[in-house]
Amino acid sequence: MSTEEKFRSTKQVNRHDNLIQIEIFDPPMCCPSGLCGPDIDPALLDINEAILKIKKDFNEKVHVERYLLSQQGQRFMQQPEVMKRLQTNGVEILPLTLVNGKVVKEKAYPTFDELKNYAGM
Repeated sequence: MSTEEKFRSTKQVNRHDNLIQIEIFDPPMCCPSGLCGPDIDPALLDINEAILKIKKDFNEKVHVERYLLSQQGQRFMQQPEVMKRLQTNGVEILPLTLVNGKVVKEKAYPTFDELKNYAGM
């Protein structure tokens, strides 16, 4: 491996190491986005818009994922903090927001400003 290849590889690893991971664990919904049916919850529109804006504005620094209990139950089970809260409080605790594995918000979706704050901006 050439010196330049090593530098590029190290740079990519460092960029990934500094990446802030935001995970949102959604309550049960009728469809993946929750943006379906005749009565759309405004909170779902707001979080969807906030995530799109964060991804656009902070793409290199933040990675945001949403998980649905009904479709990605395995991801819920892989996250000890999420499981502990679900076992204690039931699904009423959802949505849960984690930043780098730590719970930062429960029972409500984060606002755009909160997401920006989690990203360190």
